[in-house]
Amino acid sequence: MKVTLSLETTVSEDVSIMVDALRASTTMTLALDNFEKVIPCFSPEEAFKLKDELGGVIAGERGGAKLEGFDIGNSPTEVEDYEGDETTLILTTSNGTRILENMNSKVLVGSLVNAKAVGIKSGEIAEDHIDVVMAGVRGEFALEDFLASGEILYWICQSLGEYEISELAKAAIIASRDHNSLKSGFYNSRSGKRLAKLGYKKDINICCQKNISENVAKYENNELTLYR
Repeated sequence: MKVTLSLETTVSEDVSIMVDALRASTTMTLALDNFEKVIPCFSPEEAFKLKDELGGVIAGERGGAKLEGFDIGNSPTEVEDYEGDETTLILTTSNGTRILENMNSKVLVGSLVNAKAVGIKSGEIAEDHIDVVMAGVRGEFALEDFLASGEILYWICQSLGEYEISELAKAAIIASRDHNSLKSGFYNSRSGKRLAKLGYKKDINICCQKNISENVAKYENNELTLYR
């Protein structure tokens, strides 16, 4: 089994795991506790159109801030606190939803909160190549995605017998082993500082927690649902 780590674009046609740790992949994962499906979309206009057509709750951000007219932001805290009858979450974000659009493989969503579950699941369904894909920030490396990917990669390797792993993936595993350093990395990353300034420290706290969810979202037919 080949195991790799990439930025923005997957290099696998087998299994890819999208990681946008602050916050899209965490929001998507935890949203499936309260919603049957999450529909990622790629613009605020598309989100409003989908709500008119399908109903549901619209969530999203640009630059970390909640979009005007939206029900909630791209916030794991807000999706966990949601109480209502709607079963669909329509989500648009700066980076994570954009990355999903261009993956031609079996696609899962990974974050620190479900790292063990998604790592093991990917090992179960992959045939020859698992690629963990960091969403980054507007095409640039994001520290929090690297650290969360390291935790996912650790569990991928734990679940496999024989594997060939890239040097970058090895580095991410090493970087993710000390949880205190990892949390410091999340808070001191570019995204972490921006979110703290916007008042989203609770979201960062959730995104820093390892393996608190068994949810594994699969992206298929333009929607995210639980992999069962």
